[in-house]
Amino acid sequence: MPCPHNEITIVQRSQRQSAVAAAAYQSGEKLFCEYDQQVKHYPEKRGIVHNEILLPANAPPEYADRNTLWNAAEAVEKQWNSQLARRWVLTIPREIPPDQYAVLVREFCEQQFVSKGMIADFAIHDPHPPGHNPHAHVLLTMRAMDEHGKWLPKSRKVYDLDENGERIKLPSGRWKSHKEDTVDWNDQKYCEIWRHEWEVIQNRYLEANNRPERVDLCSYARQGLDVVPTVHEGAAVRQMEKRGIQTNIGNLNREIRAANSLMKSIRQLIQNLKGWITELGEKRKELLAQKAAEEATLLPNLLMKYMEIRKEERKDWTRAGQNRGTSQDLKAVSESLSYLRQKGLSTVEDLEAFLESSGKSAADYRNQMKP
Repeated sequence: MPCPHNEITIVQRSQRQSAVAAAAYQSGEKLFCEYDQQVKHYPEKRGIVHNEILLPANAPPEYADRNTLWNAAEAVEKQWNSQLARRWVLTIPREIPPDQYAVLVREFCEQQFVSKGMIADFAIHDPHPPGHNPHAHVLLTMRAMDEHGKWLPKSRKVYDLDENGERIKLPSGRWKSHKEDTVDWNDQKYCEIWRHEWEVIQNRYLEANNRPERVDLCSYARQGLDVVPTVHEGAAVRQMEKRGIQTNIGNLNREIRAANSLMKSIRQLIQNLKGWITELGEKRKELLAQKAAEEATLLPNLLMKYMEIRKEERKDWTRAGQNRGTSQDLKAVSESLSYLRQKGLSTVEDLEAFLESSGKSAADYRNQMKP
């Protein structure tokens, strides 16, 4: 079965990350970063079978060079906490022929990103043994460009107007204003749109190759696993809670939020486990899938497996980054285990039942408050 895993992250200077380093990692090339004056090279990275840069019509042709492109993208960002690039890891269906991997990713990037003005730098990784875990790394620019290929600001100042269309003067003497994004690429809606379009194009390629498998990237909520809604608290309840007076509705909502948060993590972990299992060698796959299925309902086991998966994902990080990530995971898992013990929950079924009970209590409160 195709693995539904895909992950979108932002390369951020505040996290000591570099777009040049990200490009070097996914392409396998040795690049020089002008920002920190360091060579970025990851010779231990294997299985890189293709890399390519896709430019919109208004982009300077010299940006077809990876080193030039990402140093230019970093140079225009002056802040210590600048967002440098958008990074996406996409699992490619193993069921389509290898010679279609790049064709699939190229078509997707051109339709969804390049057509909107982004530059897309993508690489196809097919680690040994070939065909068991093909995936793509896509690095996208964050700024739009004008018709001459010059980077545009990420946002612009817009003056607020009164009912007469006049600018509003503040007591300080300044005009009231706000910032608006130059482009809407950071809008949360695009995560859902891009995920859906990636699902559609994968299924089109599977169908074209006469494969029966299909990819489903729907959220858990859309697959019928709805999050329990909280109860409307009202002004009186909020005022009491603000003064430190706990209320029944406030306590219920705290329980619902905590349980929803934990359930979301558990469901994501189960999905990650499914993807992890598909990446194992064929000889061990059936046995390990059976073992994982037997242990999947035990919440402590899932949380421990989560720690292992996260550690594996960080193996190419710096030692300091690995230690920091492990520390954060330990804290999150410890808090989750404490919550489970407090509520007497040991399996996914227990947590589902707890959420269902909380949902019924919330529904009762809502019915009582109806006029």
